Amino acid sequence: MNAPHVPSGTSTKLLPVAAMLLASAMNTPTSASAQAVAESTLKTVTVKDKAEPETASKESLLVRQSGIAKGRQELKDIPQTVTVMTEKLMSDRNLYDFREVLKATSGITFLAGETGEEDVRLRGFSLTQSGDIYVDGLRDVPMTERDTFNLDRAEVLKGSASMLFGKGSTGGVVNQVNKQPFLMDQHEANLTLGSGQLRRLTGDFNLQTGESAALRINALAHQADNWGAKVDKKGIAPTYRWGIGERDEYSVGLSHLETDSRPLYSHPQLTVNGRIVALLDPQNYYGLASDSLRTDTTYGSLSHIRRLGQDSQIKTQFRQGHYARDLLGSATRFASGTTLENFASAVINRSPKGRRAESDITQLHSDYTGGFEAWGLKHSMIAGVDLYDEKALRNNSTVAGLVNPPTNAATPNDGAVASGTRAAIPMATFKAQALGLYAQDTLSLTQAFKIVAGLRLDHFKANYLNLSQQPFNMSESLWSPRLGALWQPDSDSTYYTSWGQSYNTQGDTYQWTPSAASGTLSGNNLKWLNTPPEKSRNFEVGAKFNVFDRKGLLGLALFRSEKFNERNLDEPTENNYLLSGKRHATGMEFNFAGRVTAPWEVFYNHTWIPDARIDEGTAQGSKPQGARPGLTPKHSASLWSTYRLSSLWRAGAGVTYRSQQTALVNDNTADAFSTVDAMVEHTLTDNALLKLNVTNLGNKRYADQLYTSFYIPGAPRRIELSLKTLF
Repeated sequence: MNAPHVPSGTSTKLLPVAAMLLASAMNTPTSASAQAVAESTLKTVTVKDKAEPETASKESLLVRQSGIAKGRQELKDIPQTVTVMTEKLMSDRNLYDFREVLKATSGITFLAGETGEEDVRLRGFSLTQSGDIYVDGLRDVPMTERDTFNLDRAEVLKGSASMLFGKGSTGGVVNQVNKQPFLMDQHEANLTLGSGQLRRLTGDFNLQTGESAALRINALAHQADNWGAKVDKKGIAPTYRWGIGERDEYSVGLSHLETDSRPLYSHPQLTVNGRIVALLDPQNYYGLASDSLRTDTTYGSLSHIRRLGQDSQIKTQFRQGHYARDLLGSATRFASGTTLENFASAVINRSPKGRRAESDITQLHSDYTGGFEAWGLKHSMIAGVDLYDEKALRNNSTVAGLVNPPTNAATPNDGAVASGTRAAIPMATFKAQALGLYAQDTLSLTQAFKIVAGLRLDHFKANYLNLSQQPFNMSESLWSPRLGALWQPDSDSTYYTSWGQSYNTQGDTYQWTPSAASGTLSGNNLKWLNTPPEKSRNFEVGAKFNVFDRKGLLGLALFRSEKFNERNLDEPTENNYLLSGKRHATGMEFNFAGRVTAPWEVFYNHTWIPDARIDEGTAQGSKPQGARPGLTPKHSASLWSTYRLSSLWRAGAGVTYRSQQTALVNDNTADAFSTVDAMVEHTLTDNALLKLNVTNLGNKRYADQLYTSFYIPGAPRRIELSLKTLF
């Protein structure tokens, strides 16, 4: 594996010229004379009273500030729905795998992919295939394994976000926020033992190394047998930060996570009158002992914040990463003739499925945030530039030479292996570069009323060489606008409306065909590649309120997400497919996080989509006109509530609910389900906590991730005991 290159040096040369020009172009008080005065008097920037503690995510289910909309903003000032899962929420519920975090987020569903891609959907629109998962505001590799051991929080911005993040961003974006060093000595270790022979050890060590410097190291060792679908993960993430709170602040970090696991690729599916019946015990593993999922994620990051004053700064981030994934799984299907009467001993056929990918990604991002007055009005400006370069190798079918033996439903985890030898794997190559320029102004017309206007220009180009060594090149330059308005009659109430437009190119995450060695870039394949980008728009009206003496934040919103020129496979022209397809999803969002009373803390989010439809055309991997899109349930919700019973005892419980939904392409329907989780925590000493978690308390069987002919079951009941020590 190629180790990431982390540039050395800490000078202000890290600031791109473009970002400095953006700052100097603003009509702000930072003239040459003002700058000189500031340099002589401002070595440390005073933190405002309203600034949020850096450990807020560790201590509470509620955070009030986020960087997902660029800069550091109050959640109530962002004119879109934002859901934040804090470190405390993830810790309370033992959400280790990042999939579990997303599944506890309303509006998100998962596709069980043909080659294990597990596409994530938000409001029915793809996130993974569009590359809409980020780490600290920089694009994450689309398909890899993720763990929460180094996460401070996970943020979900719902609705069009191309103005902020570039191509993709139809249903929204997910941002993983890594832990950062802070000015305090604080260390903790957490040991968890549980069902499926789970053994998990994490460490979070924060050491103040100077007056304005600190080192933080997070480490992970995780092993579980999981009744055959084993998991083995190791990770480490050191970060050093200095100049904290001063005019120039720097950080340098490394993140490494490697996995050597055996995937629960699928369960065989039996449908009765169009209903998917989750017949088999979710503990049952029907893959092979030779199946494997190996990933390696390693990246180095540098960041620099130049504070120009109390309300303005330039932040620059650089990241170099190497990502590798090698999947070998077994797609399982019942043999013909299987019924409800004989499924318990039915033959299950196993087909090999494999995928291999490697990526080297370089990213540079710099943005200016600041407030100034012009023309008698107050402005809050965000402006930035980002550069992205990726070199990828990929093959979506890597099972040549392998033959999988069948098994029986009565004998899970039978220890069988594939016969034959996996052939040498040729790789298709993909190279992409992107440049984005954006600016947004929040203009205060009065003290209570603000309007938001933003615009982004993206230039994207890519070169593709398929397995038959046939080249294809593309280049796109596209604009993404964003408009909004906020009315804040008092400090506790915000009413807003927003509109944004986004787009998806054919090269979003190098999802180009063909993958087979015999494929050719001609006919329908070439038409697919020549098709222009799809476009989407999102309209939202909502309100956010501080409630319960400002200890809670409540959000309500009405939205309509619409893809209005989707690729239509029914109408190919000589050179490409027409963008005549349309689909929409209309609904409401409900969010609450915070304290109802001093001992009672609640997190709740709920997405209701009563109206979703394919309005025109037949889109790729979708249903016919007039149908409800697959993986778009009417209701999805997640509730978590804890109560401090005494100084030594705390208890919690939660419910995850999803109404019925259909598969992506056919009408096979998975039933609605609810699962209940519970937690009790006891303080042993001032420095030790003991916590018991039970997830899926009723051991509910349900189809969680759907495909056309198989599914991935929801997790069975799990019992886990954790010991946390502080020192």
